[in-house]
Amino acid sequence: MRKTVSFNQNWIFHPGFDPASAGRSQDGQAVTLPHNAVDLPFSYLDEKSYWKAFTYQKRFIAEPDWEGQTVSLIFDGAMADSVVYLNGVEVAAHADGYTPFEVLLSGLLREGENLLTVKVDGTENPAIPPFGARVDYLTYAGIYRDVWLQVKPRIAIAGCKVETPDVLEDRKRACLAFEIANPDNLSLAGGHIKAQLLTASGDVVATTSQPVVGDRVELSLDGLSGIALWDVENPVLYTIALKLVTDSGEDEMRVRFGFRSVEFTPEGFFLNGRHLKLRGLNRHQSFPHIGYALGRAAQIRDADILRHELKLNIVRTSHYPQSKWFLDRCDEIGLLVFEEIPGWQHVGDEAWQAASIANVRSMIRRDWNHPSIVIWGVRINESRDVHDFYAETNRVAHALDQTRPTTGVRCITDSELLEDVYAMNDFILNMEEIDGQRPRTALRPRREVIGLAHPVPYLVTEYNGHMFPTKVYDQEQRQAEHVTRHLDVLDAAYGDPEIAGAIGWCAFDYNTHKDFGSGDRICHHGVMDMYREPKFAAYVYASQCDPEDDVVLKPVTYWTRGERNHGGVLPLIILTNCDEVELDFEGFAPRRFRPDRNTYPHLPHAPVIIRREDYPGAEFGHWGMGWQNVSFTGYVDGKALKTVRYVSDPLPQALSVTPDSTSVANGDCVRVMIRVLDQVGNKLPFLFEPVTVRVEGPARLAGPSLFSLNGGAAGFWLNVTGTGKITATVEAEALGETSISLEAVAAAAPFV
Repeated sequence: MRKTVSFNQNWIFHPGFDPASAGRSQDGQAVTLPHNAVDLPFSYLDEKSYWKAFTYQKRFIAEPDWEGQTVSLIFDGAMADSVVYLNGVEVAAHADGYTPFEVLLSGLLREGENLLTVKVDGTENPAIPPFGARVDYLTYAGIYRDVWLQVKPRIAIAGCKVETPDVLEDRKRACLAFEIANPDNLSLAGGHIKAQLLTASGDVVATTSQPVVGDRVELSLDGLSGIALWDVENPVLYTIALKLVTDSGEDEMRVRFGFRSVEFTPEGFFLNGRHLKLRGLNRHQSFPHIGYALGRAAQIRDADILRHELKLNIVRTSHYPQSKWFLDRCDEIGLLVFEEIPGWQHVGDEAWQAASIANVRSMIRRDWNHPSIVIWGVRINESRDVHDFYAETNRVAHALDQTRPTTGVRCITDSELLEDVYAMNDFILNMEEIDGQRPRTALRPRREVIGLAHPVPYLVTEYNGHMFPTKVYDQEQRQAEHVTRHLDVLDAAYGDPEIAGAIGWCAFDYNTHKDFGSGDRICHHGVMDMYREPKFAAYVYASQCDPEDDVVLKPVTYWTRGERNHGGVLPLIILTNCDEVELDFEGFAPRRFRPDRNTYPHLPHAPVIIRREDYPGAEFGHWGMGWQNVSFTGYVDGKALKTVRYVSDPLPQALSVTPDSTSVANGDCVRVMIRVLDQVGNKLPFLFEPVTVRVEGPARLAGPSLFSLNGGAAGFWLNVTGTGKITATVEAEALGETSISLEAVAAAAPFV
């Protein structure tokens, strides 16, 4: 019977690599995977510090019951150019840093103890995508994803693809295609395969079986009734349970999937035949200090932030395949995914292109059963046209998966369209055109971009970002303009039926090379900072949800007289999904305002905008006058549902320390946010005082223990190393200490 277990524990790590020493144990640091080779500062880091080789080693025992079985290691991701040695002998190599690879150990193991040595090289190798030129993101060295030990029969199921071709029919089908791994060419006589369709609760919906006569099997479960479709609002998942029985034993595999259809047309995007305007952001998978090396819980948390806090319906995995835990969570919560191959503008030589085509194969074969993935990106982000290369990436993608369209992201107009969907990074807002300065334009019309006489499916895949970088603590007027730019583009996308949707740049700030960013090695392009703390622009997206889902009321202000040029707070944007907002400013009668549908006629929920002409007198008045407290109350259907308050004299009153969860699995991680709050619970946006963190119990702090707040807030992650009580204590000189308690529990068996 197949067994897959974590292989993350008890590694030894040290910088450098000597192939002559691969067969002997070396001294180093005890680490648990996922692991980053070099810890980095929050800003002003040296990206070249990890441009070298590193060694990971692990001793393990070959169990007696492995005899006669296929034994392998599965690396979910290692950055990069990995070479694996068993007892000093090279047994595998894998150059790409974003796709998984399997290392076969059968027939190579010694009886008793064995030594595994892995070299990873963080050097930006120009032979490996995305390298060869400048790249606007970092590729942190290390074995940064999980490693699994897998033991299975000599005849086993190699992988299974599930397709659902008739989801809009009353009677539905699940078509299965999989291969049989039989490296020793053993007899398949008498072998048979059984497939069961299970609900999420484990109920059997349908069963089929058939003999196995070759190394490829196709079967289908037909005439299915009572099937619920996977949708963004109701992401119903099913499982295929496969059981292979041969003379070599039994093998079982489970595959999770959903019944759903996707279609991009010149009239927009359709999910299960229903039109849906796509609203999303791009995501880099990096975190402060520890780069890529955060496990399952952090990946899940990012997906939850995008779906539940930012209220998005799609994310683009810029610019590489991301963690399976992230994709699994997108399946579970109904967050659509645009997944693409590694790359950034540069296209290398024929060997480089061959490696990129291999990335297409690996990405699709790994992820073809995720219902959340609705489109494959098979073109290097923002690259020039390379006909033969992109003809082949599209051919490979369509050969592997006929159920999803392909696309490729451009930043140039009139680009050759070989994919199914024309995707464009549209940074026209406030740009100067060749024919002179055009009026402020949020998005270009499709026909201006594609250079084709006939309509084609069209998707905007980036906007804003580097055109208006904004720090989480920037001045209020810049924050308001940042908000306005996101509002303008979203409104334009909703108002243009030829645009399937718009995916903004980007969700989270990220570390980058010296050639990009703000000189501090950070691209402040996100609607959230690197800790996932929201900027005001985050509420542009959050406010587009239905108030039954969440009532959003966010004035774009720090509420102080002297923050803006010339003082005051007008015009004041209030990001909300309420019908009305009441402003109650001490000393004056309350007034109500409705959303500004004249400026934003197409958004699901337009903001309220209070202008100077609404208060022509001295209410928010002149320099030298006293400043007063204020409250804003949001009304839906005449009912007051939410109130936010601001004080005129904010002072630090509370040190808030909040974990994402109080229960964490052994071997996983948890984010903890620190915020300094004023008298009514608002964050103090210009506080940069240092804090210290102490950790007691089975957990290790990822990053430094002494750091500064970043505009009134900062975060840290704890990697859990055992079970039991964890106490984290945060100390700030002016506010004393705040402690929280977490419970580290035994890890449940993951769905792998």
